[in-house]
Amino acid sequence: MSADGIDGQLEQWQSYLRKHGSQADADGLDGQLRGSIEELTATGLRPEESFLIALKRLAAQDGPAREFARTQSTRLWRDLVLTDQPNRTGNRPALLTMLVCAVGAAVAIKAPALFGADFDDSAEFYLRNLALFTLTPLAVYFGLRRRLGPAAIAIVAGLFVLGAVAANAYGLDSDSQSIALSAIHLPLALWLATGVAYAGGEWRSAPKRMDFIRFTGEWIIYLVLIYLGGGVLTAITAGTFDAIGIDVETFVGEWLVPCGAVAAMVVAAWLVETKQGVLETIAPMLTKIFTPLFTVVLLALLIGFGLSRTGLEVDRDVLILFDLLLAVILGLLLYAISATDRPDEPKLFDKLQLALVVSALLVDLLVLTAITGRITEYGTTPNKIAALGENLILLANLAWSAWLLFGFLRGRTPFARLERWQTSYLLVYAAWAWIVVLVFPPLFGFR
Repeated sequence: MSADGIDGQLEQWQSYLRKHGSQADADGLDGQLRGSIEELTATGLRPEESFLIALKRLAAQDGPAREFARTQSTRLWRDLVLTDQPNRTGNRPALLTMLVCAVGAAVAIKAPALFGADFDDSAEFYLRNLALFTLTPLAVYFGLRRRLGPAAIAIVAGLFVLGAVAANAYGLDSDSQSIALSAIHLPLALWLATGVAYAGGEWRSAPKRMDFIRFTGEWIIYLVLIYLGGGVLTAITAGTFDAIGIDVETFVGEWLVPCGAVAAMVVAAWLVETKQGVLETIAPMLTKIFTPLFTVVLLALLIGFGLSRTGLEVDRDVLILFDLLLAVILGLLLYAISATDRPDEPKLFDKLQLALVVSALLVDLLVLTAITGRITEYGTTPNKIAALGENLILLANLAWSAWLLFGFLRGRTPFARLERWQTSYLLVYAAWAWIVVLVFPPLFGFR
């Protein structure tokens, strides 16, 4: 590492401090690091050695320094800086904890069958409780790894118990819209509850929430890869046994697929935590690839709306499709914000992000207009009100995100404000998800 390289690292260090603390704290920590570097260099060490040792010492006593080292992509000096740091997750072996929780997830998904609730005859039961089966083992995994205190355990456990009550206590008919709405919104509510466990109970910390956003993106990537690999393995296994005259369809459908699917969620979380650095260069690249692609798709949709004579037909499937598209775009924005440490000066990618957000905002306005028109003409249903609320929440987020991005491009708004806005808005999503799960069924007469 040359002197120029150290200058670059120090610039990244200053930028990180400004984004994650006050100016006074940033100046104090930066001065402390530079002073330590000068002292070490005066003893005869090379500048790059002085930088690593100084940062290592500072990381041992300061949280921001440790987080800065952990999030950088240069694995050589990051590993040197974080060597011998206290293990914040305790002494439990990560692999053993993962195996216990993954096996527990597989057992839990099959346990209802002991009481006659199999997948074929009790599909509604599994639809209601799928989020509990899949996310409870994950929350337990993080609880064990983070050694949650009693207060954090009570919060996380209470939210999951509340989710179990909401999923099963209401007497809903099999054709009730509230069942589908709960199945869609309960996973979001419990995923954010899992985030409390991931953050070690420190959910009020904006950096912790941003870490959870980053984890979510990497977790999804690992989970998709596991599912793709598992699908190929399952197909080969089934085909091989079928070739020798052994029918394994029942085993695959009732045991291998469900048990493997829920266990993979814990395995993916373990991979994210133990293989840090593997996706640190790939994931940001994916955001740079898909951001312009989704921008093109949204612009094409807007052009299509303009040329269409029939307008947007709003039925249940269309609403789900458009809301899913907007949710994916919002997720892409969130992960792009969390995956890279942004410089002070805007780049071309930031302009692409603004174009994406503005395009999504216009699509959301069109969808809202169509939903409002249908409600006015045909009356309210749980699905329509849920879609209306979700699109209003997305509208507020996208509108203010566009304003903050525009201010950043003009040099008037620090990028950290956009980060704080997104991490704070997670609470809005959580509140809305719980409202749909808990309030909508009685509000609409359990329809």
